[in-house]
Amino acid sequence: MHPDAPVGTRLATGLDGRLEAVAALYRDLHAHPELAFAEHRTAALVADRLTAIGLEVTTGVGGTGVVGVLRNGAGPTVLLRADMDGLPIAEDDTVAHRSRDTGVDADGATVPVMHACGHDTHMAALVGALECLAADRAGWSGTVLAVMQPAEEVGGGSRAMLADGFLERFGPFDVALGQHVTSAPAGHLYARDGVFMAAADSLRVTVHGRGGHGSTPHATVDPVVIAAAIVLRLQTIVAREVAPADSVVVTVGSLHAGSKENIIPDRAELKINIRTFDPDVRARVLAAVDRIVRAEAAAAGAPAEPDIEPLTDFPLLVNDVDATERVRAAFESAFGVPSVHEAPRRSGSEDFGCFGDAAGVPSVFWNFGGLDPDVYAADAEHPEAAVTAGRAPGVHSPHFVPTALEPVLRRAVEAVLVAAGCWLRPAP
Repeated sequence: MHPDAPVGTRLATGLDGRLEAVAALYRDLHAHPELAFAEHRTAALVADRLTAIGLEVTTGVGGTGVVGVLRNGAGPTVLLRADMDGLPIAEDDTVAHRSRDTGVDADGATVPVMHACGHDTHMAALVGALECLAADRAGWSGTVLAVMQPAEEVGGGSRAMLADGFLERFGPFDVALGQHVTSAPAGHLYARDGVFMAAADSLRVTVHGRGGHGSTPHATVDPVVIAAAIVLRLQTIVAREVAPADSVVVTVGSLHAGSKENIIPDRAELKINIRTFDPDVRARVLAAVDRIVRAEAAAAGAPAEPDIEPLTDFPLLVNDVDATERVRAAFESAFGVPSVHEAPRRSGSEDFGCFGDAAGVPSVFWNFGGLDPDVYAADAEHPEAAVTAGRAPGVHSPHFVPTALEPVLRRAVEAVLVAAGCWLRPAP
């Protein structure tokens, strides 16, 4: 390695001998995922690894969060974050280390669990990067604040850690850095400054009716019909109430009512998800949802006002412009310009930005490719085309498992080190 190479690039030179251990940790985490705020085994496993590396480790932060501090002389403090929770998805049988585990969801149901969003790769990569940093203390100076965050999938983990005194307990930091695997070719990185990921709001709506026999509908108020009208009317928000230049998604992902074909039930439940990229648009859309739900119930003569209950909410993820350009330039220097791409604005959501926002410091979040390059038809710059065409799975799919594990983890570890090296000082 050239002596003038960036500090992060030099730190990655020790990765070869550690990569198999990183992969073994990944396979263990992948085989045993846990749901949001239930990451007890996961937290214990990563805490043990951080302790073995030599970090000062605190567990139980914000419930199941783990924080490790690696101090190495004077210099900036860099927060590096990975998320820990899995999803209630049954994994397809494609790898030997697939998950067969189950968990209990927020409604008390036993569900299959899978790392279908790649949080296992995030944890393994961060551990691998910390091992490289600890092994080469002579090569850098500063402090690394490693955050293993619970409950990203429900948008509550970062806030829970912050509410548990994160800033007061672990001191100030100068920058927050995080990454996420995406459906793209291994070895490639994707960054974007400014607004990167959407705000997301999820609601549970309960519509009240008056139940009765299916043979006497005139004696009832049918909540199924009300719910159906709500589903259709909600789509007019995007089509008729939002400017064409504004991106908005309104989804009714769940609708439950009744148990038998000849019984009109007394209630129906809808779960609604809303994604926006502008705070003013978000406020207008939420107000429109509330108006439509209440108006459809009133139009049908519902005996009671519908209940509208917030479930989760994610803030906009906004990357600091200067810090993102700094990281992007370092990636291009370390990995070559053809491997680093402008990420599209994503309608997925993420709560990582809460750390930087709360501390008043810049934050940078980027994506790394997680699958075999062959399935993307050599179009690394627009990998979403392969997902749309069905050639590659997207995240939250039962098929989303890295098929080229070694290059995926290698680049993920390298990316953490190179980004952190933009702030950590070279050793004196």
